[in-house]
Amino acid sequence: MENSKVENKNNKMVAKLLVIVVAMFGFGFALVPLYDVLCDALGINGKTADTAAVYQTVEVDESRLVTVDFITRINTGMPWEFRAETRRVKVHPGQLEQVNFYVKNPAKTAIVGQAVPSVSPGPAALYMNKTECFCFEQQKLLAGEEVLMPMKFYVDPQLPKDITYFTVQYTLYNVTASSDVVAMN
Repeated sequence: MENSKVENKNNKMVAKLLVIVVAMFGFGFALVPLYDVLCDALGINGKTADTAAVYQTVEVDESRLVTVDFITRINTGMPWEFRAETRRVKVHPGQLEQVNFYVKNPAKTAIVGQAVPSVSPGPAALYMNKTECFCFEQQKLLAGEEVLMPMKFYVDPQLPKDITYFTVQYTLYNVTASSDVVAMN
């Protein structure tokens, strides 16, 4: 009789633990949309658009300069070398500018990378318009290959006057395992 009580308690405990595991798994999936909603509500998003902006001739605001710093970071396990050729530019809002990024794959195999941008302070991301960027697509580099990847952008002249400086950071991830680019080439 006592063995069945212990077994019954064990079964209840296993069921509770399974519910907790499923709830934690679900919470993990919900974190990304919750983070996006929270950041949008607080105005601290820092994400840039995932698509190219169309540069139409806009009036360049030559009365002010905005300093843009470029920082590169490589995610753990990504063997590439990655850096901005120009670490800092001063631009007039509305002025089209190009910055090149150097990338080298020193590995002995082809690797597919994906760069993810972020802007700080977050509100400046709304005014950072990329017309061409390596971050829009996955990049495949063969073993030992090195390339210069351009990024063309302009700062919207509507940028609030109190924002005179912001940072654009690109984090490079190894996406070879989940990429269709390797299979296609």
